[in-house]
Amino acid sequence: MTTMTASAPVNRNPVFDELGFPKDPDNLYTQTCEVMLGAAETMGLPHRLKIILAQPMSEIMVHFPVRMDNGHHQLFKGYRVQHNNALGPFKGGLRFHPDVHLDDVKSLALLMTFKCSLVRIPYGGGKGGVKCDPSKLSQDEVMRVSRRFCASIFRYIGPDYDIPAPDVNTNAQIMAWMADTYASMAENNKATWDSMRTFTGKPVEIGGSLGREKATGQGVVDTLVELLPALGFKSAQGLKFSVIGYGNVGSWSARIFAKHGAKLTAVMDHTGAIINENGIDTEALLTHVQKARGVAGFSGASPCSVEEFYKAKVDVLIPAALEQMIQEREANWIQAKIIAEGANAPTTPAGDRVLQKRGIEVIPAILANAGGVTVSYFEWVQNKTCTIWDIEEVDRKLNQHMVAAARRTLVARQRYNMDMRSAAYIASLDHIAKAYAVRGIFP
Repeated sequence: MTTMTASAPVNRNPVFDELGFPKDPDNLYTQTCEVMLGAAETMGLPHRLKIILAQPMSEIMVHFPVRMDNGHHQLFKGYRVQHNNALGPFKGGLRFHPDVHLDDVKSLALLMTFKCSLVRIPYGGGKGGVKCDPSKLSQDEVMRVSRRFCASIFRYIGPDYDIPAPDVNTNAQIMAWMADTYASMAENNKATWDSMRTFTGKPVEIGGSLGREKATGQGVVDTLVELLPALGFKSAQGLKFSVIGYGNVGSWSARIFAKHGAKLTAVMDHTGAIINENGIDTEALLTHVQKARGVAGFSGASPCSVEEFYKAKVDVLIPAALEQMIQEREANWIQAKIIAEGANAPTTPAGDRVLQKRGIEVIPAILANAGGVTVSYFEWVQNKTCTIWDIEEVDRKLNQHMVAAARRTLVARQRYNMDMRSAAYIASLDHIAKAYAVRGIFP
């Protein structure tokens, strides 16, 4: 297929200069926004929508002190970016990571807007985080950071305004601490259940949804299985695949995809890379990672270099770690036929151009990664209605949303004769544009 793409190298978009964007071509937010604006131009969206969607509605930065175990206080920096709420309340995760900074959080908030629109859930995009290294903090210190951060952004979030969730290095326990903090600070603290739905990804005991932990990985596989026939494969049976990152998203993606008959042959994370052409036991690897905190040293595979990992001959590569893992160099190494982006923005525009030139199909993050926010929406609905869904209902509804989003993307791809990433943005933008058309802009 001859494709045109919203991420092809072009002159600097005039919207960037109009809005005063930095001229650094490696800026993640500029890169992310460039893809969106390219899709918007392909569709012929009006200028007002381009400038509205090119900048977040709110960028919140907070500094808050936390008492450490040694009795001293340390000042932490946190962010909450609210990108757009034309379709509903802001929604997006909170991450704890030493590299958290404003432009990355803005990029992730923008991606959340389009992710929610693509799977047709009534949310807008938000994202946040704290600049810290939780591996260097005790559990009590993580708890105090979580509660103090929640208190710092308390006035900016709420059960019908902005609903955070877990992200990198945060989990259900951290959401529980934050939800409890929010409930304690709310004006009407008798409405505990209502306060609890300010956060999703909570433990099941306090209103969390069954299936939330595996939701992002489940969504990756649901999307993959739906799109395989359109990408030249009859089914997942017998396919070889590799994974970057074996945390929540990577491990669940691998374990679920393996149950469809696919074979995991290579894995890489921050501790190293491993390979086994005969197949890696996904459950045994998880047990090892939980003990060793990384894939290095796993007895069921051999260590390999980063280059050997990327050059492993597989049918599918699932990047499920941090942003910008696949740059131009890695894109030239990759031997996979399909890349399913389990992580947010794992591929740089330069890497994306190489992949397209080489004919490697990319299922973009705003589609493949949308399972987590979809089940967060299910959790929110269950909290609002005081009901509990069984795991079968959660999985069935998730599959419906993911399959429908994949089909919308295929329709846009065929209509505009373009790459999958641009097609996903177009399918998402179409929904947002229709919302603005009927809502208008006040006054």
